[in-house]
Amino acid sequence: MSTLKQPPSPVRLYLDAPLSEGGEAALDEAQAHYLKNVMRRGAGDAVCVFNARDGEFEGAIEALSKKSAVIRLQKKIRAPEPEPDLWLIFAAVKRGAVDMIAEKATELGVAALMPVTTERTNAARVNEARLAAIAREAAEQCGRLSVPRVDPLAPLAKVLDAWPQDRRLIFCDEAGDDRQAEWGGRQGRAAPMLEALGEDAQTKWAILIGPEGGFSPAERLRLRESDFVTPMTLGPRILRADTAAISAIALWQAARGDFRRR
Repeated sequence: MSTLKQPPSPVRLYLDAPLSEGGEAALDEAQAHYLKNVMRRGAGDAVCVFNARDGEFEGAIEALSKKSAVIRLQKKIRAPEPEPDLWLIFAAVKRGAVDMIAEKATELGVAALMPVTTERTNAARVNEARLAAIAREAAEQCGRLSVPRVDPLAPLAKVLDAWPQDRRLIFCDEAGDDRQAEWGGRQGRAAPMLEALGEDAQTKWAILIGPEGGFSPAERLRLRESDFVTPMTLGPRILRADTAAISAIALWQAARGDFRRR
């Protein structure tokens, strides 16, 4: 008995260029290489192209070479849609953990990735281009329309100095209230994250994840004294930076984000 060969599933590619039905989408050398040599696609094969501004479009490969490709856009299959407005600020850690944070935060719907240095940060640099590539590939895989913004590595103090007052910052405080007397700061309970999120009507949020060595007393004091900061805990265990980031985003999405949307 013969069986019909199924056509390959469409490759999904992010393209920050105007997209419209009947138009063309020109791909760069890296995307052409990916289509031709990694995914083994050729002329006539289906490709989906997307961005948050125009939506997602079905298309087909019209031309493909080693250094370029042209996609003929056919039908719009998704319109732009609202997405969670959540930033992730994370202390630079070793490369494997940073890569994991960028990938999983993208899959979980974060709008911006903001690496920072702190007093106890071990890593002195972050490869922004690598993080941007990881975020783009994760967005292509997970089905979202946008790709998170990746900011340059900056000192935490500088980020706090320029903080927008219409955005709430979640300070994931692994010490909870136990060390409050040691480092001082405004009195107030660091509530479990789901509990604290349920009490706040704010719509713009950011999550701050510290380094493996934790925040210094001076950093804790500044965070606790800032009116835009809400201290929260992630439970009774001390989590690694990448685990804490994933956990915090998932909790925020469950409480305030789009996890309940089909």
